[in-house]
Amino acid sequence: MKLFTTIIGLGLMLVGIYFLGTNILFTTNVSPYWWRGISADISVLALTGGIGALFALPRDSKFIGWTLIGIGIVCVFVSSRAILESTSLWHFFISMISFTAGYQLFSTGKLNI
Repeated sequence: MKLFTTIIGLGLMLVGIYFLGTNILFTTNVSPYWWRGISADISVLALTGGIGALFALPRDSKFIGWTLIGIGIVCVFVSSRAILESTSLWHFFISMISFTAGYQLFSTGKLNI
């Protein structure tokens, strides 16, 4: 039963990421500035490393993950290669509910409602 709730939790997290991620576009336009391409690469690597650090590091070292996420967000705006389209409140609600419920099922095996 634990494996079943873990798989459902993982599926719900993926649905949450899908609903939120459908409104984020990454472009690969040519820029006259040399640093824009580098900051786009750094933003993807920093965001990925920050999320990985939040899940993998012990509680005392979570600031490393949040710092990497902050660097990634700043680099997204510096590179101007991420386009955030408007999202409806319904998509945001479904995304947050499914991601939160999925994380709770994935980590604890039960929902705290």
